[in-house]
Amino acid sequence: MKRLDRANMALYKERLPIKVVQFGGGNFLRTFADYLIDEMNQKTDFNAGIAVVKPTPGRGIEPLNEQDGLYHLFIKGLENGREIEEVRVISCIQKGINPYTDQADFLALAKGKELELLISNTTESGIAFDESDTLEGPYKSFPAKVTALLHTRYEYFEGATDKGLTIMPCELTDRNADALKEIVLWYAELWKLEVGFVEWLEAHNSFLNTLVDRIVSGYPEDDINAYQSELEYEDRLIVTSEVYLLWVIEGGEELRSKIPFDAIDENILIVDDLQPYRTRKVRILNGAHTSMVPFSILFGNETVKETMDDKFTGTFIKKTVFEEINPTLGFPSGELEAFAEAIFDRFKNPFIRHRLSNIALNSISKFRVRVLPSLLTFQKRYGRLPSRLTFAFACLIRFYGGQWKGKQLPVNDEEQLVSEMKNIWACKNYETIAEKTLKKLDLTKISELKRQMAFVLKAIDTKGIQKGYETFSLEFPPLQNKENHEE
Repeated sequence: MKRLDRANMALYKERLPIKVVQFGGGNFLRTFADYLIDEMNQKTDFNAGIAVVKPTPGRGIEPLNEQDGLYHLFIKGLENGREIEEVRVISCIQKGINPYTDQADFLALAKGKELELLISNTTESGIAFDESDTLEGPYKSFPAKVTALLHTRYEYFEGATDKGLTIMPCELTDRNADALKEIVLWYAELWKLEVGFVEWLEAHNSFLNTLVDRIVSGYPEDDINAYQSELEYEDRLIVTSEVYLLWVIEGGEELRSKIPFDAIDENILIVDDLQPYRTRKVRILNGAHTSMVPFSILFGNETVKETMDDKFTGTFIKKTVFEEINPTLGFPSGELEAFAEAIFDRFKNPFIRHRLSNIALNSISKFRVRVLPSLLTFQKRYGRLPSRLTFAFACLIRFYGGQWKGKQLPVNDEEQLVSEMKNIWACKNYETIAEKTLKKLDLTKISELKRQMAFVLKAIDTKGIQKGYETFSLEFPPLQNKENHEE
């Protein structure tokens, strides 16, 4: 079988100008933004090529370049009761760049006349400031790379008013573009960049807050032979996703005129205020995912669907959402329940195998954004901690212990954080572990959390997840809800 590349597919004549710089080439962006750009390329004269920039050190960009940016996307799921199965080659990515080894190539992107857009998905931990970054590089943080790229563009085009970029980060950080812009301005101050650059940045670059939603199961390693048998070319970058897709962008007519979103039949909303969409989606869908992962892995499940199908874990997650997350949101209960039920249907999608280990990346930073606000709001409103969210939080801390029942857990986070958590667990005293962890996360002021955390850690280590939760819930009962959502 021939490998997938442009020579074997006779696609060299279809090379596209680089209109998009994309930070991150992981599964999500390849099934989301890259899919949408590929759609617009096929159905309009958008003609946009993408250069993918690796946001973190190490290997990872080579497989993308070896396949000339090509890969197959399998879209599988249910839509209005109808089974959907689609497979297509995505061809809009033109090259991948590792800025840690090829800084000159990375900065050369800024000089492209066709460049218009900057897209990113570096997870919630990516939009962060690192004061050790310098203008000369190499750049550690994602915002430092953006600052260097924009400054190079400003200098090369001598501040031309038509050479600013539209910047649409896809991280789930609240008001992600505003947060990114703020840090870029910090770097401009730290690096003592000229006033003219800051004025150009403010006046001629658009930082647009966004919200994204699509469940991506990634590379189908368990069924790869079956997927590969459907293809003519060998593909090491196959990616799979559900049918559902939502992109909410705070923008206006200028954005509509620049990007032909209206020409494709996709769920893209350009709105004045995305906050209501964000709060609902991040707290319920992403909150359920983040609460689920360590808890369900420790229980013994491997996938999201297995979690929802199991009576104990499925009921736990549903009650977490219905009784501890939804009551904190301030939306009509009927609307929230319908939204949550639709999400649970998506979690049970029989066509994709969404491995819990694939969504374990940076779980602590995800917890801060997706789950902690629900926990804090619940405590403030009801005067007590939410039982299931607290238990899930303790499972997260136990997960970062690294090993469970003699097996290595799929912890996937920054090396320093993983090392620190390993050192915390070395003391083997549950109260000390709870105290040190909460101190590290600046959560020591939350009443009762240390005591309950230590209780859970001991309970699950001695009794397992299900018995541990039963023991915990007897000691710290959940707040009773008159609605019974158990199947």
